[in-house]
Amino acid sequence: MKASARTFHDRREAGRVLARDLCDRISRPDAGDGDLGEILVLGLARGGVPVGWEVAQRLKAPLDVCLVRKLGAPQWPELAIGALAGGGGVVLNNELIRSLGVGEDQIRDIVCRETAELHRREKAYRGDRGPVTVSGRTVVLVDDGIATGASMIAAVRSVREAGARRIIVGVPVGPRAACRLLRSEADLVVCSTTPPNFRAVGQVYADFHQVSDEEVRELLAAG
Repeated sequence: MKASARTFHDRREAGRVLARDLCDRISRPDAGDGDLGEILVLGLARGGVPVGWEVAQRLKAPLDVCLVRKLGAPQWPELAIGALAGGGGVVLNNELIRSLGVGEDQIRDIVCRETAELHRREKAYRGDRGPVTVSGRTVVLVDDGIATGASMIAAVRSVREAGARRIIVGVPVGPRAACRLLRSEADLVVCSTTPPNFRAVGQVYADFHQVSDEEVRELLAAG
């Protein structure tokens, strides 16, 4: 991880930088990663898919989508109290939940709502195609950045449960604390830049537009 104030024009540029950093890290003589076998790149929908497309091209690996939804606090939806991954895996920040006084019924309602959105996106991105097989493969999970790390942890646990042989997390930006937390979940974590004054993922992007469902579909078709 590199502590710097590096910025990116957009997610595609960030993906090219991350792809280079991933290749450099994996190929290091002291990496201890061994034979990675068959590699699959999964971009967290939606913002991680443009980044993941560049990584998949560099690694010459197939690209698919990883469906994860942030569980936002009732009064502050942008504040993550947890995350939900496709397949039903839930990660909760119990300490934050207690401090905010969020009740079990509220959590149940939030999970129900985000589960419906996951199903909608799965249909929108995959149609009638089922989830890609991760069993026995090295899975590279990519997002456009991490803040608390909750969504990525949910993704890691989901593909671990599905039988992934090895899990590598790759993000262009994130705070050091979240990256340290992810190291306890994934086999390898690569973060291209860790700004010392991290505030939000979007601070390092000149163009941080909301990725549309159509953009995700086009990238998956081109991958």
